[in-house]
Amino acid sequence: MLDLRIQQHFIDSADLHYQVAEALAKPVDAAVQAVLACVTGGGKVLTAGMGASSAMAQYLALLLVGGFERGRPGLAALALASDGMMASAWPGGRALALQVRALGQTGDVLVLISADGEEHALIEAVQAAHEREMTVLALTGHNGGLLGRQLRETDVHVCVPHERVARIREVQHLVLHCFCDGIDTQLLGEQEPV
Repeated sequence: MLDLRIQQHFIDSADLHYQVAEALAKPVDAAVQAVLACVTGGGKVLTAGMGASSAMAQYLALLLVGGFERGRPGLAALALASDGMMASAWPGGRALALQVRALGQTGDVLVLISADGEEHALIEAVQAAHEREMTVLALTGHNGGLLGRQLRETDVHVCVPHERVARIREVQHLVLHCFCDGIDTQLLGEQEPV
């Protein structure tokens, strides 16, 4: 009985991936170029998100440091802590912003991941990154929310224009893979198809 519902999830996901492929290609390319400029210039990438997005931020940091599908030297990347201990130490959404101010330097990149772009802690992190003259890459959904509106022209916004969180996260996961593949392709050259 659930098989039709399950099949519909696959169909809906594939349909959204197809719909956004062209629109997201340019901002993902811009994000790749921003990170390459950062790491080849001696900078680092800080990643962050709240809740499930925090896990995606950790995953991205892992791929940047450890490599995606090919071996390469690790890139300087660190996932910022957004767990309960950090939040309780600095209430009011300040934990991420304090970490950005402590660890971020001019020329570094801050990657923020959010399904709706409305988390106050991420807004504070953007402001801290801008104070440090860092580039912000925001990966959001819906319409980008307040996070998207905080970005400068020099920042990069990859927004999945959909309302359903599950579909947004599915596309965001693919975006992270495209992002890492783009970095590896720029650093290592084209790879033969498997």
